[in-house]
Amino acid sequence: MQPAQRRAYGRRATPAVAALITVLAAAGLGGCTGSDAKPGTDDGASGDSGTAVSAEPGRYRTLPEACGAVGRKTLQTLLPGAEQDDRVYDGQAAVTYDIDRRDGCRWKLETASGTRYLTIDFQRVVSYDPSVSDDDRAQAAYEKKAAAAHIPAATGSPSASSSARTKGGASGGSGSSSPSGSGSAAAGETGKDDKGDKGSKDNKSDTGDKGDKKSGTPSSDAGASGGSDQTDTAPQDTAPRRLDDLGDDAFLDDQLITKDSGIHRDITLVFRSSNVIATIEYDQWTTDTKRIPSSQELQENAQDLADELTGRLNE
Repeated sequence: MQPAQRRAYGRRATPAVAALITVLAAAGLGGCTGSDAKPGTDDGASGDSGTAVSAEPGRYRTLPEACGAVGRKTLQTLLPGAEQDDRVYDGQAAVTYDIDRRDGCRWKLETASGTRYLTIDFQRVVSYDPSVSDDDRAQAAYEKKAAAAHIPAATGSPSASSSARTKGGASGGSGSSSPSGSGSAAAGETGKDDKGDKGSKDNKSDTGDKGDKKSGTPSSDAGASGGSDQTDTAPQDTAPRRLDDLGDDAFLDDQLITKDSGIHRDITLVFRSSNVIATIEYDQWTTDTKRIPSSQELQENAQDLADELTGRLNE
């Protein structure tokens, strides 16, 4: 009986051994497969995308309503003589397709001594590149405007300063002009830097051709509506320059134009607060060629308005 039992045991052992071999082969195949794969390759890629950090968004998500952003008392100072027609202070809204991205307003006052124009434009800059913040995008757009207006570069940018000196050398220290066409270039940039609409640029057609500018300022009496006397060379504190105490960045450009149909002084003030760029254009035209608009008065009015607008942005 024992041999028979051994044969039976042998027959029973054969499937077990085969099963064991199958298990070991499967384990070995799995081990080989696991060793061929490179751990961390796929995980690293997915980990990188999961930990990528987008640039910080800008502070502002909306814009103030431009025509309502300027107080009545401020408008009375900027546009003196309109008290008899309050409709002048309502302003004309700029055409815009998204008031959270671009908004502007324009005022015009005509008197016997001349005409004043006031335009404000708000542009909220949004970066669609996750590696570039809204603030950085807005700062780049602001610097393009400053370069177009030939404003001296900020401290710490020697190459830009050298370029500005080269372009502006012919004008010397005159505060009433910068190289020909700079004022119009600065105004044109207002509607070009973002994907928004053209803002208030299109509403400037009746202010005359500003492209032809003359260096130097004719001797003058008081401004058309008051102000101090002007000389051939403006004092340093009224020359086109950067402003240190307004928003994150700011500059002021002052142009006296004498070759158009009338004499006019154009003040352009641009400031950036986080991801919003605000542009103020304040122009005074005079019908009396012997009375030159006051640079100091217009600049002070524009700066007071800019201070008010920064407060409106932060409301």
